[in-house]
Amino acid sequence: MSTETGRRVPAFARSTARLVRRVVVFARRRAVAFNELWKHSLQFRVTVSTLALSSAVVFVLGMVLQNQITERLLDTKRTAAVAQTRAAAETAAGELVGLGSENVEALTNRLENALKKIAITPTSQDAAGSAAGTFVPVLASGGHDQSGATLAFAGPFENVPPRLRQFVEADQMSFLEHTVPESGGGRTTYLIVGTPLSTVAVPLQLYLLFPLTTEQNTVSTVQNTLLVGGLVLLLLLAGITNLVTRQVVRPVRQAAAAAEQFAGGDLDQRLAVLGEDDLAKLAVSYNGMAASIQRQIRQLEEFGGLQRRFTSDVSHELRTPLTTVRMAADVLHASREQFPAGLARSTELLVDELDRFEALLGDLLEISRLDAGVEDLSAEFIDVRPIATRAVEQVRVIAGNAGSSVELVLPEEEVIAEVDARRVERILRNLLANAVDHSEGKPVVLTVGANETAVAITVRDHGVGLRLGEADLVFNRFWRADPSRNRRTGGTGLGLAISQEDARLHGGELDAWGEPGHGACFRLLLPRQQGVPVGDSPLVLPPPDRFAGEVPLGIIDVTPAPEAIFAEREGIGQ
Repeated sequence: MSTETGRRVPAFARSTARLVRRVVVFARRRAVAFNELWKHSLQFRVTVSTLALSSAVVFVLGMVLQNQITERLLDTKRTAAVAQTRAAAETAAGELVGLGSENVEALTNRLENALKKIAITPTSQDAAGSAAGTFVPVLASGGHDQSGATLAFAGPFENVPPRLRQFVEADQMSFLEHTVPESGGGRTTYLIVGTPLSTVAVPLQLYLLFPLTTEQNTVSTVQNTLLVGGLVLLLLLAGITNLVTRQVVRPVRQAAAAAEQFAGGDLDQRLAVLGEDDLAKLAVSYNGMAASIQRQIRQLEEFGGLQRRFTSDVSHELRTPLTTVRMAADVLHASREQFPAGLARSTELLVDELDRFEALLGDLLEISRLDAGVEDLSAEFIDVRPIATRAVEQVRVIAGNAGSSVELVLPEEEVIAEVDARRVERILRNLLANAVDHSEGKPVVLTVGANETAVAITVRDHGVGLRLGEADLVFNRFWRADPSRNRRTGGTGLGLAISQEDARLHGGELDAWGEPGHGACFRLLLPRQQGVPVGDSPLVLPPPDRFAGEVPLGIIDVTPAPEAIFAEREGIGQ
């Protein structure tokens, strides 16, 4: 039997623990839901706040009213009870005239006879009706100077509290509220008024016990009325507040929804104007603002379209004369050995500038197509490492002329991603050329990293770096950090802008970091599969070697480098 009981106790404890956990989880969920609703709903906040403040006001008013009503009832009861006690005292004194040295039994009989004259009602022989209500009389002998004498009394003398008897026996008329336990298990509260019978030779006291049942019922009725009325009032206030707040919040919500649709590209979105109140004025102002913004956006779109068409048309129109000039320059350049030294040098400069002019036209045409949104992405799943290797090979001569080395860090495993190889290679070539331009003869490091969702390629130099705020400006068209610096690569000023557009076309991004004296780092982040978010980048910005004195470990120097290194690197990805 004890073993079975011992098994039941842990089972009950476990079930109780599970119940407690469920209650805690439910309470937490409700708290979270309440918090979310509180933060996101102005209507809910106003309604709850009004309900809370109204509850406090109703509670205070209810307590004040209850106290006032209770005090008034008790004051009226006390006044009537005192008057009734005095009248009963005169009646008792008249009945007890001539009371002298009787023994206790005879004195008790005289007190009971006098009590019958006081306590006569149509329904009971021990209670009487009066203006103060029904009461129960008590007569008792004794005084403060007769503490040792035997007391004689008539009526429920045991219901009179000793502290009240002390005052009455000291010839003071007093009253007191006192709760008396009944024989049936209940409790009754009485207003007990006591007075000495000073006209009698023997010290006597008269006590009248007035039950406060009627007053308690009245107070309970008032409490219930105030409680029900307060709850009904709070519900009405909550409903009215919710209705009024909704009338104000609904137009605000409509305005917020219209603003979101307008920001999403629906420039024709407007608010309905109803009436002539403040909300109607808000709708009119919003519609006017939206119309003005729509006109300006349309104008900017038209100007942008004209600019793109102008750039494209000019670039196309310059193609024909550029081809003619190129042919003539090539003829002159082929015969430069027959010219004097100054004319030969002029021929070489002419060819170099024509190369740069041709590159500029190509970039202008490319960026005009990107702006027009007509470029297509020819993406396929390929290994990214050979693309990085080819980009490094293409800048070897430029890096050698600048006195810089290009170092390549590749992972040993294949890095397969869905990319447009031509565009990624162009991005890396532009980043490497820009890094060589600003490396000041220090190494340039290209690093390839990958995770499950993204491929990241960083190009790090340890040259002049970027000042505060310039990392957001390097992708602007024709922007240069220091216009006085000479370009070694003959760039057009559009390479980084085109690279950023190519990255966005892949669904990726191109970021920059730099600090003066510590170099710069550009990071290309691409998704491994088109349409899949890139997630976290495998390579971070700022780079771990953010100080120029730190050299990354495990790099392979490929400029200058033997051709075998390139062959080995390309072989890894095949």
